Amino acid sequence: MYYLYFLANASLTLRVTEYLRSASHLAVEFITVVHQIDGWVIRIKVSDSITPQAHGNFVAYLNELGIPYEPDIRVQMALWSLETGQSPINVMRRYQVAVVSHGIPDSADIEAFRQQFTKGLGYCPETLA
Repeated sequence: MYYLYFLANASLTLRVTEYLRSASHLAVEFITVVHQIDGWVIRIKVSDSITPQAHGNFVAYLNELGIPYEPDIRVQMALWSLETGQSPINVMRRYQVAVVSHGIPDSADIEAFRQQFTKGLGYCPETLA
């Protein structure tokens, strides 16, 4: 089962990844985090054995933090390529998307991206707050 959401900033993205690290009842298979100019796209794959109640609770949680996302074809292809095992570097080159993290939920990847991006710009855009 997949969940695909758009989040406004890095703080919300970090909140979701930390939640997923501690949510053993969801059986997360992988999480993909993509940064875009106007926000963050997060794709979560969980085991199909999730209970209807856990699914409903998780959707409610995600709806509080973001909105369901319908990606354009470029982002769709990038997400599919990552799932089929292509390297994030090749996916970023081919589809021109910023893959911040793919695999086990890891807030360190998001923090590192945020720090590097902010350092390069010299200020912190709203999406990286």
